[in-house]
Amino acid sequence: MTLIVVATIDAQADHIAAVRAALEAVVPPSRAESTCLRYELHLDNKIPTRFIMLEEWADEAALRAHEATPHFRQLVAAVGDKVVKIDVAELSKLA
Repeated sequence: MTLIVVATIDAQADHIAAVRAALEAVVPPSRAESTCLRYELHLDNKIPTRFIMLEEWADEAALRAHEATPHFRQLVAAVGDKVVKIDVAELSKLA
């Protein structure tokens, strides 16, 4: 069964552009991972500091492997002090 991830990233107001750039940079190499089924970056239309990443991975092992990649680690380092909050939900589809 695939694993769905919804990551909500709230940028500091004065770092929106830097957070967006870092998030956009991680999309192509993440999509290129063989176990990545979906990797989409969205901006919340009502909260301009909020980015939402919708992901689908082959399984939990695929997500853990993604988290160990250089491009994911670079993202974490790039946004670490520029965000207010990051919330990651890992979901299993029921219906």
